[in-house]
Amino acid sequence: MSIQWFPGHMNAARRNAAESMEKVDMVIEVVDARLPQASTNPMIHELRAFRQRPCLKILNKADLADPVATRAWLDFYNAQDKVRAVALSCKKPADVAKIPGLAIKVAPHRGTSEKPLRAMIMGIPNVGKSTLMNALLKKRVAKVGDEPAITKTQQRLYLGNNMVLIDTPGMLWPKIAHPTDGLMLAASHAVGVNAVIEEEVAEFLAALLLERYPALLAARYGFSVDGMDGYAVLEGVATRRALKLKGGALDVEKAAHMFLQDYRSGALGLVSLETPASRAHLLATYQPPQRLGEPAADTEADADGAGEANDD
Repeated sequence: MSIQWFPGHMNAARRNAAESMEKVDMVIEVVDARLPQASTNPMIHELRAFRQRPCLKILNKADLADPVATRAWLDFYNAQDKVRAVALSCKKPADVAKIPGLAIKVAPHRGTSEKPLRAMIMGIPNVGKSTLMNALLKKRVAKVGDEPAITKTQQRLYLGNNMVLIDTPGMLWPKIAHPTDGLMLAASHAVGVNAVIEEEVAEFLAALLLERYPALLAARYGFSVDGMDGYAVLEGVATRRALKLKGGALDVEKAAHMFLQDYRSGALGLVSLETPASRAHLLATYQPPQRLGEPAADTEADADGAGEANDD
């Protein structure tokens, strides 16, 4: 299942962000701590790299993520040029209170009443940008909800007399290169429901958690997961929760929805869907799907050509 979701307003949001980038000092990029790289929009990197703007990368929802994986991601991002990363929860006032000071450290030449720091808040849908804005300003200035793409226009807001915040709509990108990224984004509710089949997303998520956190699944649902695949986990959830269709068959569709809600709310425990090591493995081993009419990479002719090259 290849998931793509790029509504028209996101294209307009990208154009507006490109225009505004020239007039800001830095970017505050919000990502999901459970899947930091999959939830990093490559267009944001391109826009700020073009204008050479530094970035404060906020790994939000850290209270739902595996702390070992989060530590590895912080080391990964903090080793990058013009990037400072921090893990926190935008729902915790003490965490949010740290952000203005961190932002000024990223762009120390600004942040006075004469030269306010101009920061653009960016990220994909449903990673917590609006929650962050409301918490920073201590009032409701942005709509918040458990669905993607609520914010559709830019807002310019003042945080005291030394910082200006520009809130931008959540943006995905036109083509998600790796199918697993699309599935992770869908599992984390960053993709509109009309672009996904929940049962397939839940089956993928269950298989991933079987590989990395089998004990958490067993503890949550009260059955042994030994020898199961992702679909069997959903059947097990349906059985344990007595989810049945008319006629007595298991309602796996409802179980899939419940399973995704358990992951999104943190009911499954502290989990991360990717690590820097798993990301490196994906990039090293991924092969794009073969296009119609193209010869397969492992054809006999290719093998002969490789052999000749090795003989030189």
